[in-house]
Amino acid sequence: MQAAEILEKLVGFRSVVGLPNEDIVAWIRGYLESHGIAVAVLPGPEGDRSNLFATIGPMDVSGYILSGHMDVVPAAESGWTSDPFRLRAEADRLYGRGTTDMKGFLAAVLAAVPSLAAMPLRRPLHLAFSYDEEAGCRGVPHMIPRLPELCREPLGAIIGEPSGMRAIRAHKGKAAARLMVRGRSGHSSRPDLGLNAIHGVAGVLTQAVAEADRLTQGPFAHVFEPPYSSLQIGTVKGGQAVNIIPDSCEVEFEARAISGIDPAELLAPVRKTAEALAAQGFEVEWQELSAYPALSLEPHALLAALLEELTGLAPLPAVSYGTEAGLFQRAGIDAIICGPGEIGRAHKPDEYILVDELLACQTMVEALGARCSA
Repeated sequence: MQAAEILEKLVGFRSVVGLPNEDIVAWIRGYLESHGIAVAVLPGPEGDRSNLFATIGPMDVSGYILSGHMDVVPAAESGWTSDPFRLRAEADRLYGRGTTDMKGFLAAVLAAVPSLAAMPLRRPLHLAFSYDEEAGCRGVPHMIPRLPELCREPLGAIIGEPSGMRAIRAHKGKAAARLMVRGRSGHSSRPDLGLNAIHGVAGVLTQAVAEADRLTQGPFAHVFEPPYSSLQIGTVKGGQAVNIIPDSCEVEFEARAISGIDPAELLAPVRKTAEALAAQGFEVEWQELSAYPALSLEPHALLAALLEELTGLAPLPAVSYGTEAGLFQRAGIDAIICGPGEIGRAHKPDEYILVDELLACQTMVEALGARCSA
């Protein structure tokens, strides 16, 4: 099958983040097994979602991981000019949810499988396809610890997030959390009898804004834009009516960290202020939503040199968005980002990828196979 045909199949699966993904996993598994590739389906703790791992080539030596996620963000936003879960071709553009982020990479890799399977590979290529990346990389942490039983220690991992087929060596880490504060309701004319949850949260919001301002003063890593870590309040929900004392308030926070800083630690002062509300009689719950570390691959790393050789382009030093690459690196596996499409097309109506971008990615994967056969 051509890459565009495979992409049509993949886009047709509504593998939206947080939902069951049995259908897309089964199709990919069947496709790989039809080419004689052994596949391991690795169910996550949710019970209805799985990671997938497969090896092409010898099992007893180290090779390279080609990593991508099977989930996509929802497509409920207005502005789509066609069904987002049905691939539409128009000139050299292929439209559909996930075409760029990142089923295009999966399709290009799968299109290369027949060629790879026919090569005399001396080093293996591993396919590591995850779930729920769009919820903060929740799926791949259940696959990475199982790699020692699935393969020899990898030489590196190529994460195929859209990068214009130019390798990227670094990205920021991220942590997100939800705060839920419960007070006591009542009529607004008797505030002395209630416990206003929004009033309680106000001090936490002030603390978060102060922390966000403080982070702009450094430390700095000038490969990023902005060159410092950041923190923001993403959502605030609470109250029913102006004359009712609000008995609950929910806030979501996000922190993004430059290399060398734990993003969860950036939220620690906010959490401390929130938990202090318990002394005032509030019920406080702090829930971590997601967390993944930054990626930082050295400029002269062998993996960076390999990707420059395969693409003909010098790697970019960094991007500010995050990927699963930092999790691979934290597990001791060198990782780098390189995939088809442009990140600016992702998460918006009429997401698309170019046919030539798919072919360029397939060519890169096949060139990696040829190098592993030398």
